[in-house]
Amino acid sequence: MIRIRIHGRGGQGAVTFAHMLCLSATEEGKFGQSSQGQSWDRRGTPMEGYARIGNRPISERGFIVEPDYVVVLDPTIVGAVNLEAGMKDDGKVIVNSPVNLKFKRQSFCIDATSIALDKLNAPITNTAMLGAFAGATGLVCLDSVERGVRQILGKKFSEEVISNNIEAVRAAFNEVK
Repeated sequence: MIRIRIHGRGGQGAVTFAHMLCLSATEEGKFGQSSQGQSWDRRGTPMEGYARIGNRPISERGFIVEPDYVVVLDPTIVGAVNLEAGMKDDGKVIVNSPVNLKFKRQSFCIDATSIALDKLNAPITNTAMLGAFAGATGLVCLDSVERGVRQILGKKFSEEVISNNIEAVRAAFNEVK
């Protein structure tokens, strides 16, 4: 099973990222399970989302303390939280940052905020970071991610908003590739 820990701030979409990622995995016939850290988080406070992806049904629950991948939606989290805590040695870190940052594990830095501002006219980075994650890891394919984004966002947003988010996914995916 693959374990992904997503760091963000309350209201930035870390949990929605986890939901979209797991739904994308199920589009490929895998099993996915998403959850969040503390349910008492407030907008702006550091929080975590979790995603587990496997080839069999997933019964494991709770916090992810030994992730294979860490995703950082907000660059101000870097330095405020030990992002690599518990990570496996061959893990990867995918960070929203306009500058390259150094980590002990392999890392990918992408300016998802600029992509989000360009495509969404708002600094909401979760879909751009989902595209970057897919490009950096190959864990899910771009088509599956687009279907997952469409299914999750389609419940709340217009076709224009969904299309703009898919453009953000593609832009970040292509930048990482």
